[in-house]
Amino acid sequence: MNENLHELKTRLAEISDLRAASSLAHWDQATYMPAGGVEARGRQISTLNRLAHEKFIEPRVGKLLESLRELEQSTPFEDDTTSLIRVTRREWEKAVRVPAAFEAKMSDHFAQIYQAWTIARPKNDFASVAPLLEKTLDLSRELASFFPHQHIADPLIDFSDEAMTVGVLRPLFTELKNQLVPLVEAIAKKPETDQSCLRRKYLKGEQIAFANTLATHIGYDWNRGRNDMTHHPFMTKFSLGDVRITNRAQENDISDALFGTLHETGHALYEQGINPAFESTPLANGTSSGVHESQSRLWENLVGRSRGFWEIFFPQIQAAFPEQLKIVSLDEYYRAINKVERSLVRTDADEVTYNLHVMIRFELEVQMLKGALSIKDLPDAWRAMYREYLGIEPHDDSCGVLQDVHWFAGTIGGAFQGYTLGNILSAQFYNCALQSNPQIASDLSRGEYSSLLGWLRENIYQHGAKFTAPELIERVTGGPLSIAPYMEYLNGKYSALYGL
Repeated sequence: MNENLHELKTRLAEISDLRAASSLAHWDQATYMPAGGVEARGRQISTLNRLAHEKFIEPRVGKLLESLRELEQSTPFEDDTTSLIRVTRREWEKAVRVPAAFEAKMSDHFAQIYQAWTIARPKNDFASVAPLLEKTLDLSRELASFFPHQHIADPLIDFSDEAMTVGVLRPLFTELKNQLVPLVEAIAKKPETDQSCLRRKYLKGEQIAFANTLATHIGYDWNRGRNDMTHHPFMTKFSLGDVRITNRAQENDISDALFGTLHETGHALYEQGINPAFESTPLANGTSSGVHESQSRLWENLVGRSRGFWEIFFPQIQAAFPEQLKIVSLDEYYRAINKVERSLVRTDADEVTYNLHVMIRFELEVQMLKGALSIKDLPDAWRAMYREYLGIEPHDDSCGVLQDVHWFAGTIGGAFQGYTLGNILSAQFYNCALQSNPQIASDLSRGEYSSLLGWLRENIYQHGAKFTAPELIERVTGGPLSIAPYMEYLNGKYSALYGL
């Protein structure tokens, strides 16, 4: 049995290495690769993903897992080895349903459409990528067809957020929407908040330098990471010792760089906090998209947009940008970074309207997958839903259907629900941390973040993918997912800010 376990771990490490090489190739494409490399890069990523997939679905892996079933059943559920066998078996049973040739075809297509999107978005040229997006939709449907399902979107959602389905998410989103829309409407009746202090000219390099100091303060380990510029920010990991973030900056808006860095750092803190013993196994990952997003949103919003955070860092950002901020008060700055408005771009959206952007995308991709919406009609449907949900519509596709990278670098379906699940969980986990360790609140008021980070490492990060999201939520909070802490947080913060 020990020999079989050793062989399984050896095979998993080889698969992990191939996947890491693929991720490195994608990171390079998104940061430094010249445009001329796209065709070869698509082939390279496709080859690496195909080899990793073929190695994982080999019958020998199934036999090894079967030989270890007695060990799995005779040891506690929380045991690391038991968890490794359980999680690997769950992933293997999914993976064997997907042919290796399909995995390679899909990977190659994603590399091609991503490069086309980087050219099309700044040109507002949806027509040039529409045929490629048609193929993405076909591939997404084909991938879903390999799995039994009630709704065609369910398998794609399950890849990112296990146990979540259209049937579960739609009622949850409706409940949340019914509470968010009245809050947005109440705020919209108040005088508009002045954000001009954020919209002055800030040199990009200086923005990123200051944003990096914020990442350092909240605990990002630069010995195991770096920050590079890209079209659409993301976090990626090649090992637990190499967890990288990416960012973008606009000279006329400093908030993108600041809060984008905090967001991606939140993701990276999760990965850097995973138990090192899990390296090169399926346990060495965040457990779900929703739990991962809970950490990026916790650090970006509950910490990074709090008044207490900027009581510490506002004097520092004033010193770094005296011409732009010397006559700005902390109150003005705090209100500016928390302005609520009906806007067009998801990544720039405030906390109150953000989830409405997610719900729009979720509904559109569900309609596309079931054949109720065609790619050629997608821009018009996008505009219609923005009118319905937010009372505004994009003036072009670059800030409309082209704005998010997700459908242009992955499947249609399963990409967006994690953001709203993460928002909900961010408040639920944060409340638990403060209740479990009251010292955290006083530490935060002094600009000390190690106690909060330590609590998150102990209760969430170290476990990696050892527990499913529902299992982890129950362990940490003592109950299931709940929107109550999140709405209590939003109502409390924004009622005070807007005098509701």
